[in-house]
Amino acid sequence: MKRSMSLLLLIILTGVLAACGGTEAPAPTVEPIPTDEPMPTAEPTAEALPSIAEIAAGDPNFSTLVAALDAAGLVDTLAGEGQFTVFAPTNDAFAALPEGTVDALLADPSGDLTQILLYHVLGMRVEAADVVNLTSAETLQGSDISIAVVDGNVILNDTVRVTATDIMASNGIIHVIDGVLIPSAE
Repeated sequence: MKRSMSLLLLIILTGVLAACGGTEAPAPTVEPIPTDEPMPTAEPTAEALPSIAEIAAGDPNFSTLVAALDAAGLVDTLAGEGQFTVFAPTNDAFAALPEGTVDALLADPSGDLTQILLYHVLGMRVEAADVVNLTSAETLQGSDISIAVVDGNVILNDTVRVTATDIMASNGIIHVIDGVLIPSAE
């Protein structure tokens, strides 16, 4: 009798546990990532990234560059397919030009403005780790820019410093510079 009572109690408990979901395996525990280690992240695919033109348009520090690209009709180029490296001058870089220079360039966008803007673009993607190994690079304008590493800084044409690097875009990469590159008048 004791045995059948124990068996009956076992059957009832099993039924109660099944009805309450007690027969499922316990939920797995997740180990927290220690705070001194970076969170793992998935690298965005090139397709998920905005274009060079979209990045520049979305950053208020590049509003003069965007206006110049628009005036010269180069926005579609930097929004389109390809792999480019853009040495992007900030608004402060344009403001450092002699007074009236930007206005004069914008007034004649098919002249010097286009040549100056193309002088900031390479027809290939060059990340910072590779830029430091170069001594020069050919621009879309057709002339070379000189590249040197001085006291840990990348310097273009002996005067313009790269201030931020490797801003990834779907169609290339942006390196921010603190001056406007002017091609030589050869």
